[in-house]
Amino acid sequence: MHVDHLTFAAGPDGLKAEAERLGELLGAKFRDGGFHPRFGTRNRILPLADDRYIEVVEVLEHPAAEKAPFGQAVRARSEMGGGWLGWVVSVNDLGPYEQRLGRQSVVGSRHFPDGRLLEWEQIGVKGLMSDPQLPYFIKWTSDESVLPRALGGDLQLVELEISGNEERVEDWIGAEVDGNFDGVNIRFTSPNGQPGLDAATFHTCNGTVRI
Repeated sequence: MHVDHLTFAAGPDGLKAEAERLGELLGAKFRDGGFHPRFGTRNRILPLADDRYIEVVEVLEHPAAEKAPFGQAVRARSEMGGGWLGWVVSVNDLGPYEQRLGRQSVVGSRHFPDGRLLEWEQIGVKGLMSDPQLPYFIKWTSDESVLPRALGGDLQLVELEISGNEERVEDWIGAEVDGNFDGVNIRFTSPNGQPGLDAATFHTCNGTVRI
């Protein structure tokens, strides 16, 4: 299991402004990630060290956004003012999660501005929507050359602050978090509060930055 990426829903100023604001805080520039035709969303991405990345995403006025859970989740978070939507774990086999959740994974794709296609399978977005402390799961299916990790990055994700319950997350993931998960410190706060990803801390050229 790998902490693959973090998703940040754009606020009322829109995708471009949100990506520029976060980029200034982190001392790096987000790239145009393209359009998700199956979800009715588009994003900008910032590659990190350790084969991770951040995506800033906004929902579009597109029929897919009304039907796809991911599009619905992005819209709901953006309507609340934007902010961290959640965290994503990549795995080599989605079969155990499909069996446990009683449904099949769905295919996701993203068209780059230059026309290239990135594809993956994912499951668990409905779990994120009902309990935002939970990650969802993806399996990359495209060639290594087009995966986000092929871009490389220098910024390092060091900690996630999650409002929620460690046992609940461990049960969902099927593995122990125990303060450190895949090299990222996971700190649980407010177990009785509103669940969700509250903050992420990075080592950057600007020093340690918490968002």
